[in-house]
Amino acid sequence: MQRYALELSRRFGPHLDAVMPRGGLRGPVGHLWEQLYLPSVVRGRLLWSPNNTGPLAVERQVCTIHDLIPIDHPEWFNARFAAWYAWLMPGLAKRIRHIIAISEFTKRRIVELLRVPEEKITVIPNGVDQRFKPQSAEKIEAMRCELGIDSRPYVVYVGSLEPRKNLQKLLSAWRRAQTSIPEDVYLVAAGARGSSRVFHPVSLSSIPPRVLFTGYVSEDALPALYAGALAAVYPSLYEGFGLPPLEAMACGTPVVTSAGTSLPEVVGDGALLVDPEDVESIAEGLVRVLSNETMRRSLSEAGLRRAATFGWESTAQRTLNLLLEQAAIRN
Repeated sequence: MQRYALELSRRFGPHLDAVMPRGGLRGPVGHLWEQLYLPSVVRGRLLWSPNNTGPLAVERQVCTIHDLIPIDHPEWFNARFAAWYAWLMPGLAKRIRHIIAISEFTKRRIVELLRVPEEKITVIPNGVDQRFKPQSAEKIEAMRCELGIDSRPYVVYVGSLEPRKNLQKLLSAWRRAQTSIPEDVYLVAAGARGSSRVFHPVSLSSIPPRVLFTGYVSEDALPALYAGALAAVYPSLYEGFGLPPLEAMACGTPVVTSAGTSLPEVVGDGALLVDPEDVESIAEGLVRVLSNETMRRSLSEAGLRRAATFGWESTAQRTLNLLLEQAAIRN
């Protein structure tokens, strides 16, 4: 969501008057700022709330809803966070002027769970930044040095350590796959732990051999991390869109990802789809890609073609056009 807000807002230029709190406000203080202070500065203008929630007091508002995960799966979240979301979202969705959904899947969940008419929702997919592209050997080597990744080939997972990312099943699948893939290939898991204010903690009970956790990876190092990998794996249980598979595809990296929620509509024919609930399916997908160079080359080419159809410039222009249309409506 942060990536979405930053990519679009910096492309809106003079059309956007950004309003944000001084310093990072977290938890109840952030919610109070949004619900009580933000309405006081709108002054009749159209408010665009880019990250899932907005003030209930502002009817002249367009909200981008990325997903309804806390409502669909409250068990993955801190109980207070899930309860707040379940209380706020139905009323907000019914009250505001219009909703942007980032995928057809998210639109369907809004219609089904929040009882919003379809005509009130416009689907505008996310984009992928132009810096995600095949990288030079020099950049990949610099990334390896920065992250402590040695010269062995690797599979990469990129995502925060939170329940829906399905890391425990990925690790179990990796253990199974190791008997059928080259002995020098290992798994690099990149991402920070999810905030305890939001997510239930992830318990990784057993770490198999040949796994490296890098922690948070900088934006500068991320394209080379994707591009240097034999394949990228992303067996998420639920995504409103799913940027990591798209970013990996844009870097020319073969992708193994989930055959559920929004991911098939994002990756199209550019990735190998597996059942994220089935450890054997994930393991089989890894083995198929890692043991077949022809398949890796085919997925790389298809992924590059698919990723080329997504761009932040298009996302921003379509979003701005919709916001200007809504701003022109005075009633």
